[in-house]
Amino acid sequence: MDTPDVTVTVITYDDAARLPRAVASLQAQSHPNIEIVISDDHSTDNTPDIARELAAADPRITYLRLPENSGGCGVPRNRALDLARAPYLMFLDSDDELPPRAVEFLLAAHREHPGLDFAMGAVERVRVDTGRTSRWMPHLVAERRTVEGVEHEPDLLFEHLSTSKMYARAFLDRHGLRFPEGIHYEDQLFSAQAYCLAKAFTIVPETVYRWYIHPYAAGGTASISNQRHLLDNVRDRVHVQELIDAFLAESGRGDALREAKDHKFLKHDFRMYAGDLPHRDDAWLAEFAAVVNPYLDRLSPAAYARLPRDERVVLQLVRDLRLPEARLAARGLGHAVAPRTTALDAAGTPYWGDRVPDTAWARRELSLADLELDTRPFRRAQFRHELLSVERGPGPAALDLRVRTYDPGRRLSVGPQPAALLLTPGRRRATLRFRLDPVRPGVFEGRVRLDLAALVLPRLGFAGTRHPLLQLTAPDGARNTGLLLAPLDLPVRTAHVNRHRVTVEPEGKGAGRLQLRWEPLGPLATRVGPPVHRAARTPAVRRLRRLARMIR
Repeated sequence: MDTPDVTVTVITYDDAARLPRAVASLQAQSHPNIEIVISDDHSTDNTPDIARELAAADPRITYLRLPENSGGCGVPRNRALDLARAPYLMFLDSDDELPPRAVEFLLAAHREHPGLDFAMGAVERVRVDTGRTSRWMPHLVAERRTVEGVEHEPDLLFEHLSTSKMYARAFLDRHGLRFPEGIHYEDQLFSAQAYCLAKAFTIVPETVYRWYIHPYAAGGTASISNQRHLLDNVRDRVHVQELIDAFLAESGRGDALREAKDHKFLKHDFRMYAGDLPHRDDAWLAEFAAVVNPYLDRLSPAAYARLPRDERVVLQLVRDLRLPEARLAARGLGHAVAPRTTALDAAGTPYWGDRVPDTAWARRELSLADLELDTRPFRRAQFRHELLSVERGPGPAALDLRVRTYDPGRRLSVGPQPAALLLTPGRRRATLRFRLDPVRPGVFEGRVRLDLAALVLPRLGFAGTRHPLLQLTAPDGARNTGLLLAPLDLPVRTAHVNRHRVTVEPEGKGAGRLQLRWEPLGPLATRVGPPVHRAARTPAVRRLRRLARMIR
């Protein structure tokens, strides 16, 4: 048999429905001289039948079935490496795809620079629930370049995917580099080792991997990174960081890369859990702190200093075991949400929460002086808007919302405040005006009626999710707009309005904003339909759509 140029390993487990799509993306590569190894981690569904059919139909495909399930990605990838015949290697998960020119782009980089250890490119993320696309770490792959040692660009440690890269087989064999087995988050250790061991690697800006994100997958179908509610998941992630630390120390790279690696953990790994804290109970939070705090204590102070203020506040509240407050602070991550209250020290410095911290480090991390809560321009001032309750109003689709606004910077004048709830289903914005009355210094409350039947929708219907905003107006006319947080246990309410089903609920993840979802019903549903990812607009799909229109 002729030697293939590239071997692409597709790892799979109980994924018979999506495996053909992944393999089809390899068969459609513009560079056809590839070997495809399907490495099956002992699936219990009909994956073996599907894989054997694919192998029988294409001589480039080899099917490898592991004798028992390994529970991770390392073993199936390593066993496939033992079979791979090509001088260059890539990896694909069965729920993802390679864009048509991925192999071509990365192989060209290797051939342009003989002796290159690996080449890497851009990753396109596709949300399966909305079809929206984004680039993974776009700033790291925007420019074509060859990097001679990761210490010259240590922030590349953020791009820890093994699947976005094409490796020279000689590089892996020379260093005995294989995927760790028996642990989760094996990509992070493998990629850290590859970055550190590589003398040179090339980055290309073209998209070389299509990563499908299933944010609401449940149970065993959820990816490892979507199982953050499991405390073992937290332990696995911390354990991998400790293994990376040990490798950096043994390889002599600790001094050069420690700050960048620690910053990556705080900014990416911890941040993922921090965003979920509002949805965790007290027992979970206590165990989470017990797992992460010993590791957080060992990280570089300079890595903390690089974080934005809101992330440092959540971290410090977890480290100080002020866990209910950490849950509260986490609802504002990335949204410029103020705390409910601040505590002032003798010098007038404000701190997050209702007390001045005990230690110098905690005072530094929880100080809000740099936010200028009391002096920044009104349009950028930070408030906290919380929905207290929702009651039925007059009419089948009217809801009365009771809202509380916290003003820790004392930006609002004494007395009633003009406010408005802003909502934009489709393109036309609804402005629901109401009044906030003072309850006590820095706290205001008001009621606003949301009549779902009165909202104007596009003529052809609307399918989508919206998060209402609350707008305040200063005496000089300046306006400030912020999100409206909903109680996480807010009862879900549903109404059928204007040929739509409208659901009013708390946001399922993240801050827990008030959320409204519109779903067209009847004929409107077929007109609007779900969003379609542009990668699915292949000639075959377009032909099917034309045929469907002719049938209708």
